[in-house]
Amino acid sequence: MDLLVNEEVHAILGPQTSVESPFVADLGEYANVPVVSFSATSPAVSPSRTPFFVRAAASDAAQVAAIAAVVQAFAWTSVVPVYEDSDYGTALLPVLADALDAVGAAVPYRCAVSLADSDDRISAELYRLKTLQTRVFVAHVTLRLARRLFPLVRRAEMMAKGSVWIVTEGLTSQFATIVDSQHFLAEFLQGVIGVKPYVSWSPRLRRFNRRWRREFLRENHESDITELNNFGIWAYDAVWAVAAAANRLGPAAASHDFLRPNTTPTSTDFSRMGVSSTGPKLLNFIKTAEFEGLAGRFRLHDGELAVAAYQIVNVDGGSVREIGFWTEKHGLSSDLNSTAGNKLRPVIWPGYSTSVPRGWETPTGGRRLQVVVPGSPNQTLQFQSFVSMKYDSETNQTRASGFVIDVFEAAVQRLPYALPFDYIPYRNANGSGGGDYNALVKLVADQVTSSFFFIFSLSLFILIKIIFSLKVYDAVVGDVSITANRSLIVDFTLPFTVSGVSMVVPLRDGHSSTAWIFHKPLTADLWLTSVVFFIFTGAVVWILEHRTNEEFQGTAGQQMGITFYFAFSTLVFAHRENLTSNLSRMVVIIWVFVVLILQSSYTASLTSMLTVQKLNPTLSSFEELNKTGLSIGYLNNSFTKGLLLHLGFQESRLRPFRSPEQYHQALADGSVAAIVDEIPYLRVFLRDYCNNYSMAEQIYKTSGFGFVSPSVRRGRSKVGEKMLMSVFCGALQVFRKGSPLVADLSRAILNLTEGNEMTEIERKWFGDQTTCPNQGSVLSPDTHSLNAKSFWGLFLITGAVSLLCCLFYSLRSVYRDRLSLTGVVSGRSFGRRLLSIARLFDGQGNGDPPGAPRSGKRMEIGAATAGASPSSLPSSSDQESRTSTSDDSFTGSSSPELGISQIHEAMPHPGEPEENH
Repeated sequence: MDLLVNEEVHAILGPQTSVESPFVADLGEYANVPVVSFSATSPAVSPSRTPFFVRAAASDAAQVAAIAAVVQAFAWTSVVPVYEDSDYGTALLPVLADALDAVGAAVPYRCAVSLADSDDRISAELYRLKTLQTRVFVAHVTLRLARRLFPLVRRAEMMAKGSVWIVTEGLTSQFATIVDSQHFLAEFLQGVIGVKPYVSWSPRLRRFNRRWRREFLRENHESDITELNNFGIWAYDAVWAVAAAANRLGPAAASHDFLRPNTTPTSTDFSRMGVSSTGPKLLNFIKTAEFEGLAGRFRLHDGELAVAAYQIVNVDGGSVREIGFWTEKHGLSSDLNSTAGNKLRPVIWPGYSTSVPRGWETPTGGRRLQVVVPGSPNQTLQFQSFVSMKYDSETNQTRASGFVIDVFEAAVQRLPYALPFDYIPYRNANGSGGGDYNALVKLVADQVTSSFFFIFSLSLFILIKIIFSLKVYDAVVGDVSITANRSLIVDFTLPFTVSGVSMVVPLRDGHSSTAWIFHKPLTADLWLTSVVFFIFTGAVVWILEHRTNEEFQGTAGQQMGITFYFAFSTLVFAHRENLTSNLSRMVVIIWVFVVLILQSSYTASLTSMLTVQKLNPTLSSFEELNKTGLSIGYLNNSFTKGLLLHLGFQESRLRPFRSPEQYHQALADGSVAAIVDEIPYLRVFLRDYCNNYSMAEQIYKTSGFGFVSPSVRRGRSKVGEKMLMSVFCGALQVFRKGSPLVADLSRAILNLTEGNEMTEIERKWFGDQTTCPNQGSVLSPDTHSLNAKSFWGLFLITGAVSLLCCLFYSLRSVYRDRLSLTGVVSGRSFGRRLLSIARLFDGQGNGDPPGAPRSGKRMEIGAATAGASPSSLPSSSDQESRTSTSDDSFTGSSSPELGISQIHEAMPHPGEPEENH
C-alpha cells in the first residue's frame, strides 16, 4: 500500500506467498499496476480473474495431471489429500479431485491440517487416517507446515512399508533449501515421491548458481544450502521480464503518469491511491516478453509461466533422485521426450521397500468382515449345492457350505494378504431366512455406521474410538445374480458362473402314427428339387437318344411316357431301355450315383424315425410358451419373476418353487408347462432329471453370479469436524465404487477359472454333468429332416454334366447337318424355318409326321440298294439337287424325295458289316 500511495511504483515483484497474493493483486488492479509474482502458485488468484496479476511461476493446477498420471501408472484406485487449511491448500483440491477422477481414482475422504493446529490435533487426524483403508496420500502443504507434519507422520507409523506419499511442487522444489536437508529427508521423507516443474541446468545456470552460492555463503556462513531452487530461478527471470518491459516503455512515459484523486487530510490511504496511466501498456510488455532465461525459454501463456515438462523425483536416503518425467504429449516416461508411456525408473518406497504398494491396508483396530449369506440354518428346501447354512451345536457356530462358499474361500486364499471374515445368516424383517434378493442387496447398500472420535490431550495424546453400529453387512456371498439395477447401488466381483436365463420343459415320445410319415425324412425343398432333377435328367436322355434309339421314338405321347418312365424308374434302378449314345450313358451314370445317395439317406432317416426312440420337447421356444397361456414355474425370491412380468406374462400364470424336487413334481403332474430360471439352477436340476426334461434356448442374458459389496458414492466431506461419519467393514472399509478389494477378489476368481481348482469345485458339488445327453441341448423342430442344402453339391454335378452333354450333342448335330440347315434357313418364313428345324432335329427329311416310326423306310432303302451297282447309286449331282429340295418335299404336296439325312441313314454305318446293308 505504501509503495502504491507514496512511491507510486509502476510494477510490484511479489508477493512471495499465495495467502498474500489475492489482496495485493486486487490493489494492483485498482491502481493499474502489474503485480508479478514468482512464488504465489495457488489457483486462488489467477490472471483470468485479476488481469493485472502476472504469475512468473508454474501454477499449482498444472501439476495435477502429472500426479494423476503417477496414480494411474501404479493402478491405485483411491487417494487421500492431506492439505493445508488455507487459500494455498484448499484451492488445489477441486482441480486435484477432477484429475484423479479422470483416471479412475476416488477421493473417499480428505485431511485438512493448519499451522494453528497443535501437534495433538494433527496426530489425531493422522491416526484417524490410519484407521481407514486408503494408504495413498497426496501432501499439499507449505515447507513450514511440512517440518511439523512429517515427523508426526513417522511417529504414527504411516511412513512405513505399504504407504505412499506424493508431495506437490511447492514442497518438492524446496527439498534442497531445507535446513539440515539430508537429515530431514532421510529421517522423515524416505520413499516420498515428489513432483516439480523441470528446469534444465544449462551451463549458464550452473555459472550463475556458483556466483550466487559464493555470495550467499559469504552472508550465511553456517547454511548448508548449496543451490538455487525453482523459485529463486523464476525470481531472476521475473526481474528480467519486468526490466525488459520497463526498458521498452521508456523513462519519459513512466514519469508523472499517476492520476491522483481529490483527497482531504482525513482521506484513507486507499482513497489517496492513484491510477497509473501507463500500467496497461507496461502489463502488455510484460505478458509479451520472451527471452532465454535461467529456467529456459521465458514465455507467458495467459499471464502464467508455461511449463513444458514436470520432473518426478524420489527421496532415497538423504538424497533426491530423478525417476522420470511427465509431459502433456508423451505422459510419463523414464527419460525426457521418450515415447515409452507410463514407465518410471525403479522407486524406493517408504520402509526401503522395492515392491509397489497396493495402495490400501487393513485398517488398524477394525473388526472382522461381516459376510451375509442368503438362507437360514433351518431352511431345507433350496438349492443346497450352491449355498446352505448349518448350525453346529458342538461349536455353537453357523457354518456355510456350497459351491459359492468354496469359490469365495478359494479366492480369499489367493489374496496376497489375510482377510478375516465371519458368515452371518441373512434374516428378513420377519426373522426368517428367506426373502427377496433385491431386498438383501439393498440392505447391504443402505448400511450405516457412525463413528465418533474423542481426543484427550494428556502427556502425549490418547485417541479413543467409539463405534456405534447398526446391523452392518459388509458383503454378500451367495447365489446373487448380477443385474443392471443392482449394480447401481453395489459393486460385484467378476462373475464365476454361466450367465443367462432359460427354460426347462418335459420330453415326450416323438414317434408319429400318421400314415404320411414317409414324407418327413426330406424337407419340402429337397422333395421339389429331386422331382425337378428327375424330370430334367429324363429330358436330357430323350434329347440324346430319341434320334437314333428306336425305344425313344414313336408318337409324342409315347415319347413323353417313355421319358418319364425312364427318369423315375432310376429311383429303384428298374430302367430297362438300351442306351446307344455314350453321352446319355454318362448322364445316367452320374444321375444313378446321385439317386443312390438320396435313396440311402432317405432310408436311413426314415428308419431312424420309425425305430429309434425320439424324445421331443413339449415346447420348442419361449415364444411358443408365451402363446400357450399355461402356467410357468420360477425360483422363489428370484429376479426371474420380474423378468417374466416385464416380458408380458400375467402374474396369475406364475408359480414359485424352492427346490429341484418341487420343479420335478410340478412338471410331472402338469401343474406348469415349463420352469424358467437361471442356467446354473437349471443345470443342477437337469443333473438329476435329465432323462425326463430338456433345456430350451436362452431367452435372457445376465452377467452370472458374483459377490456383492456396498457401493458408496464418492463424497467430498470436510475433515476436522467434531463428528465424523465413516463406514467400516471389519478389517476392511466398506467397499466403494472402485474398491481395491473387489478388484483383488476378481483377479483371484480369474486365477481360479484359469486353473483346475474351479473344475474340481464344480465336480464336487454338481458332479460330471457331461453324462446327461439331454442337458443343455437347444430345442429346434425338424432336426432329423434332410434338406436341399445337404445335397446341393450332388445336384450341381449332375446338372453340369447333363448340360455339357447336351451342348456337345447340339454342336455335333449342327456340324453334321450343316448343309441341310443351310437350305432350311434360306428363303422361308420364320414359322416354316422352325418347323423344318424341328423335323430335321427329329431325324426326318420327308413328309412323315414328326415322331413317326422310321424303321420300315430305313429297311426299304437298304433293300433297294443292296444289289445295286455303284453306277446305279445317285450321282453327286443328284445328291446336291436333292439337298436343295423344294418346299413341297417338306410339306408332302409332291412325291417324296430322299434327303441327306435319309441317305445318311441308308448308307452303311462305320463299324457295321456291309452285308447288313
